[in-house]
Amino acid sequence: MLSLAFAMAAGVGITALQGSRREARARASHPPEGRFIEVGDARVHAVEMGQPQGSAPDLVLIHGSNGSTRDMSFRLAPALADRFRVLMFDRPGLGYTAAPKAGNATLRDQAALLQQAAASLGAERPIVLGQSYGGAVALTWAVYHPDDLSALVSVSGVSHPWDGSLDPFYKVTASPLGSRLVVPLITSYVPERTVTRALEDVFAPQPVPEGYAEHFGPGLTLRRGSLRANALHRANLLRDIKAQAPQYDRIKVPVELVHGDADTTVGVHLHAARLVKDVPQARLTLLDGIGHMPHHVATGDVTDAVDRAAARAGL
Repeated sequence: MLSLAFAMAAGVGITALQGSRREARARASHPPEGRFIEVGDARVHAVEMGQPQGSAPDLVLIHGSNGSTRDMSFRLAPALADRFRVLMFDRPGLGYTAAPKAGNATLRDQAALLQQAAASLGAERPIVLGQSYGGAVALTWAVYHPDDLSALVSVSGVSHPWDGSLDPFYKVTASPLGSRLVVPLITSYVPERTVTRALEDVFAPQPVPEGYAEHFGPGLTLRRGSLRANALHRANLLRDIKAQAPQYDRIKVPVELVHGDADTTVGVHLHAARLVKDVPQARLTLLDGIGHMPHHVATGDVTDAVDRAAARAGL
């Protein structure tokens, strides 16, 4: 028994050391792109690109699941920087924004934090764009902070409840036991190429753009804190969506939706097509043959939607 205890302790120690080394390498190879701002008791990583404050409309970009500002800074933000002041934030627990001390950050928590972060940088009523899970956060912003944005753009965004159970991966990693035991094993020993291969599924049927994986930094997603935070976000997403979907009539700003009809991650008929019916001022741009990542593979269609939102808002 004593030998077994020593062996288990050694295994835990080796795993922790391996995880710490990998996380250090990820931080070194993909450091923060921007600066840190204090919002209440939260430390938020913010990246600013484009035009000086006050010289152009403010635009907030919100990344999706298990992502960071690097997803938005690869192709979309540079395509908008000539005519907007672009602000990007890491969502709580992801990238370089700290997870909340109280544990999970609900959609409403995240929207409130990012709205306050934008306001602290002088963006009182920005255009807000969210992709995938970030689209749900953007919708929450519009529902609960209707006076604190000028227009909404949702790209492949989650909006409505769905049938089916939570993916077993998230069931395990979001559980207390899985968070303590399984997450360290995944982050210590799963190779980064596994994340790179997963990107192929996310981008399908389009290929992953050249240079995207290197810019995005798969190692950033294979950190214990990031994996735990993302698991909790995903585990509670359906509950949060069920709570807010009946309140979409509170959205009063112009809404532009961009969604690919080949998106198998967030299906257009379950989400954007229903949101158009619930929000009279919402307009849907349906992209033929495009999957879940239009902001990278059909960037012009997304930037056109942002331009239309700005024009409709009188900016």
